[in-house]
Amino acid sequence: LQTHSLSHSLQAKMSRPVQARRLEGIDKNIWVEFVKLAATYSKVNLGQGFPDFPAPDFLTEALSRALGGGNHMLHQYTRAFGHPPLVKVLAQFFEKLLGRDLDPMTNVMVTVGAYQALFCCFQALVDEGDEVIIIEPFFDCYEPMVKMAGGTPVFVPLRPNPPKDGKLMSSADWQLDAAELASKFSERTKAIVLNSPNNPLGKVFSRGELGLIAELCVKHDVLCISDEVYEWLVYDGKQHIRIASLEGMWERTVIVGSAGKTFSATGWKVGWVVGPDRLLKHLRTVHQNSVYHCATIAQEAVAQGFQRELMLYGKPESYFVQLPKELQQKRDWLVQSLDGVGMKPIIPEGTYFLVADISQFKSDVPDVPDSDEPYDYRFTKWMVKNKGLAAIPLSAFYSEAHKNNYTNFIRFCFAKEEATLKAANDILQKWKQEKTSS
Repeated sequence: LQTHSLSHSLQAKMSRPVQARRLEGIDKNIWVEFVKLAATYSKVNLGQGFPDFPAPDFLTEALSRALGGGNHMLHQYTRAFGHPPLVKVLAQFFEKLLGRDLDPMTNVMVTVGAYQALFCCFQALVDEGDEVIIIEPFFDCYEPMVKMAGGTPVFVPLRPNPPKDGKLMSSADWQLDAAELASKFSERTKAIVLNSPNNPLGKVFSRGELGLIAELCVKHDVLCISDEVYEWLVYDGKQHIRIASLEGMWERTVIVGSAGKTFSATGWKVGWVVGPDRLLKHLRTVHQNSVYHCATIAQEAVAQGFQRELMLYGKPESYFVQLPKELQQKRDWLVQSLDGVGMKPIIPEGTYFLVADISQFKSDVPDVPDSDEPYDYRFTKWMVKNKGLAAIPLSAFYSEAHKNNYTNFIRFCFAKEEATLKAANDILQKWKQEKTSS
C-alpha cells in the first residue's frame, strides 16, 4: 500500500508543466536540423556560415604564444567584462572608426561570441510587452531572443526591386519602404535590430537608408541593436557605415561585433559590444549573472590580432584589407557557377553569403500540395540528399507571416576553400547536364 501511495504521489507531483513559458514556440532551430542533414549527406557543405580555410597565422601564433609563453595567469580568470588588453585595443580601434573617445572599462564588453552579445542586449533592454522591430530577412536568433525576453517582434521586410535590364539582381536592390518602416514605430517600440552587412542577403545598408532608420529612432526615442559582425567583409569598394556615427545615435546604439567573423575563427566564440555606459551597464548585469566570464586565452590572442591590425590599419597587408579581397573572388566564382546553371544569384555587397533564386530548378523537386513545409525547405533537403550539396532555405530567415512569399530562394556560404567551391561547381554542372539530357 505504501509503495502504491508513494508512486501515486510521485505521479501527481510530476504532472505540473516543467517548461518555462518563455520557451513556448521557440524550441525549433533551423541549424540543429540542417547541420545534422549536412553531416549525414553532404559531399559539399555551403550551408552553415563558417570558413573551411585556416585562420590567419598571426592569430594562431598568438594563441600558441599565449599557451606556452610562461604567463600561467592566462589559464585563470581575467576581468569578467573583458580581458584588459582586449577591451583596451577594441576601444582604440573603435575610437578610430567612430571618431569619439571611448573608455575601455565602460564602453566595451567582451562576450561569448556575438550570439551572447545579442542575448545580453535583449535580456537587458527589452521588457514584457515592448515591441522590437526586426528587418526581414533576419538572422534567425533575433526573433526567439526577443520573445524570450518577453518582447513582441514587429517585422518589416526588405522588398526586392529587380533591375529591368535583365541583369543579375544585387543585394542593394532589396530595399526598405520608408512609409512602411515609419508605420512600424509606435510608443510601444523599444528597439530596432539592424544587421548590416546583412545575413542572409549580403546587403550593406546605404547612408541614406541608415539615415532614415536613425531619424525614426531619434524621433520615437528608440534603441538600436546594431549587429555588425561582417563589418570588414564588404566588396566592390563599398563602405560599411556605422549607424552609431550618425547624429543622435551613439547614445542609443549597442554595436555587436565578432572575432569569429573578423579573424575567420568562428569556433573561438569571442564577441563584444561597444556602446554608451548607460546601456552597457545593464548588459553587464546580464553577463555577470549568466556566463560571468569568457575564455582568457582566446581573448589574449584576439587582443594581439587587433594590435597587429591597429598598426597596419588601412595598409594593403592588413588582414582586414586582404580578407575581403579574397572573399570577393570566391563570391565571384560562386556567382559564375550558379549563373552558369540557371540558379540565379543575388550578388551580395558583403558577408559570407549569397542568396540564389531556384525557380528554374523547381521541376526537379516535386511539389507536395497542402504541405506545411515551405518549398525551399523541401528543395534544400532534397538537394543535400540527392546531390550532396548543402544550403539553407531563405524562408528560415522570415517570420511565419511572411515566409511563404520567399520560398524560391536558398542561401549559400562562399567563405570556403577553392577546392570546396570547385566541388560545388562540379555538382551543379553535372546536375545541369542531367537536366538537359532528360
